[in-house]
Amino acid sequence: MTDKRKNILSVSLVAAVLFSLALWCWVKPADPVSLSERRALAAMPELSAETVWSGKFMEGFEKYAADQFPLRDGFRALKVFCADRLLGQKDVNGIYGNGEGYLSKLEYPLNEDSLRSAAGKFRKIQERYLRGDGVRVYLSVVPDKNYFMAGECGALAMDYARLVDCLRENTEGMEYIDIFPCLSLEDYYKTDTHWRQEKILPVAEKLAESMGAPLSGSYETVTLPTPFYGVYAGQSARRVSPEPLSYLLNDTLEGCTVYDYESGEKVGVYDMDKAAGADAYELFLSGSRALMKIQNPAAETERRLILFRDSFGSSLAPLLASGYAEIDVVDIRYISSALLENFLTFENCDVLFLYSTLVLNHSVTLK
Repeated sequence: MTDKRKNILSVSLVAAVLFSLALWCWVKPADPVSLSERRALAAMPELSAETVWSGKFMEGFEKYAADQFPLRDGFRALKVFCADRLLGQKDVNGIYGNGEGYLSKLEYPLNEDSLRSAAGKFRKIQERYLRGDGVRVYLSVVPDKNYFMAGECGALAMDYARLVDCLRENTEGMEYIDIFPCLSLEDYYKTDTHWRQEKILPVAEKLAESMGAPLSGSYETVTLPTPFYGVYAGQSARRVSPEPLSYLLNDTLEGCTVYDYESGEKVGVYDMDKAAGADAYELFLSGSRALMKIQNPAAETERRLILFRDSFGSSLAPLLASGYAEIDVVDIRYISSALLENFLTFENCDVLFLYSTLVLNHSVTLK
C-alpha cells in the first residue's frame, strides 16, 4: 500500500469516527443528570436568530456537547488513566489520592475575605438573636481531608492555623472548641468529603463536654447493605472500591422525633429512603434541610441547643441528642437568618456554630 493510500485511509477512519460520534451526539436522548458526578447536565440551548446572533447558542451548545458526548464516562476514565498513570500528574480535575484509596479535592488558597464574611454573618445572628439571658455561644471548625492528606501527598493546602485564627479574631464573644485533635484521616470516607458517624463519637463528646452537656449511653453500629460510593468516586472518574456506610443507633435515638419545618412532617433521625438514593449520606437527617428540630423525650435535662451547621452536622447532631431535650438544626445555606425569629426562640439555650473549612472558604453560600 502506497503512502498516499495509507494517509487517505487514516484520514477517512478518523473522519468516520468523528462523524459517527457527532451523529450519535445529535440523535441520542439527552441525559438530564450525571449519576456518577451527581450534577445536572447541560441541556440543548434554544435555537433562534437572537441566540445565534448574540453567541449564546454556541456558548450553550459547547457545554451541551461536552456534557452529552457519547461514552462520556469512558472517555473521562481514559483521560484520568493517562494523566495519572502515564503522565504522573498529582491531581486530575483537582482531585488527588494518597495511594491508600483516600481521595480529596484541592482546596487552595485560603480566602480570608470569605472567612471574614462568614464571621460577619455569624456576628449578625449573634447580635440580633443571641444577646438574651442564659444564651451561651460556641464556635467550632471541621477540617476537610486535605488537612490530613495534602502534606504527605505533596498537594497544595490552606493554612489551617491561620484559618482558625482569622475566624476567631472576627467572632468575639464566641467560645472556640477545638476538635482538630479529635480527628484523623481514617475518620472520613475514602471517596467522600464527609466524616463517618461511627468514628466521631470523640468529637461529639468533646463538644458536649465543652458546652457542659455530657453525653450518656452506648450505641449499636448498623451498616447499610448496599456499598457506598462518595462524591469523589464519580467526580474523579477513577476506579475505586466501594466502602461501607454505617449509622449509630440506641434507645434514645429510636425514641427521638424530628420535625421537618419544610415539609411540616415528623420524620426519623435516619431517612432510609435517602439511604437507598444516589447519595446515601443523606440518610442522616434527610440530607440538606433548612430547619429541623430533634426532640428527645427521654432527656434528663431541659437544655436546648441551636446548631448552625452544614452537611457535616447532619451526622453529628444525633450524637448530641442525649445531652439535650431539644436540638434545633439550622442550615443558613437554605434559609435566610433574618427569618429565624419566625421559627425559633433564643432564650436559655446553647448555640453552636459548626462549619467545615470547605464552607467557610466559600461562605457566599451562607445567607
